[in-house]
Amino acid sequence: MLTIGRLASYAGVTVRAVRHYHQIGLLPEPERDSSGYRSYGATAVVSLIRIRTLADAGVPLSQISSLLDADEATFAAAVQRIDDRLSSEITRLETSRKQIAQLAAGDSMALPPEVVAYLRRLREIGASDRIVDGERDGWILMAARWPDEVRKWMPAKFAELEDPRMVRLYRILSEVHDAATVDEALLEEVADIMVALLQEAYEAGVVVSEDDLSHHLLDSLADEADPRAATLRALLRKRGWASWTRQHPLPDRAS
Repeated sequence: MLTIGRLASYAGVTVRAVRHYHQIGLLPEPERDSSGYRSYGATAVVSLIRIRTLADAGVPLSQISSLLDADEATFAAAVQRIDDRLSSEITRLETSRKQIAQLAAGDSMALPPEVVAYLRRLREIGASDRIVDGERDGWILMAARWPDEVRKWMPAKFAELEDPRMVRLYRILSEVHDAATVDEALLEEVADIMVALLQEAYEAGVVVSEDDLSHHLLDSLADEADPRAATLRALLRKRGWASWTRQHPLPDRAS
């Protein structure tokens, strides 16, 4: 959980901006803890990054709330109305117009086009909307932390989707997350596939950043989306791995 200062720093805004978003109802304000401080989770980080992206693109704060929850058609129509208004100020607002045009596709908000193409590919291999939405939010966190590196990672990510095990993994995850009840057998299969892939990446010398905050936020994001994520992480630990975000075995296993 983050303090308001760390939340603002991660999302690239000021603490004053966060408080203003609370005041006008754009960002839900958490309850204070016993010490009188507010604490924020990964969902708040994603929401704040999306708000910042829309605001930077020139969308009036009064319209951001409706855009955040809009369906694709409503979102596209709203973006078009904003673009019509900006077109009369082309010289001064050319940068804003380009950003607004990118917002016409929901997945492109706060993400580079390479990641948007990857999310599209996930849909093509059978990943559910819920899984793709979770991936999108995870990539928003990573793009905010590593804006230059994210594009370099994408060729390898596309290559992974050529592996039938990875395709199977996304399809099972989609089935698990869309189900109303826990299917223990499917969770075990997910864990087995993940461990096999993690082991191969580890043996190949794949280096993963040791940024604890980002790994924690990614794990928290999964937990906030579906409590079964914690169960899956426990299955990975039982097999000797910390989690899917840290591609190295637990110390006792590595030794």
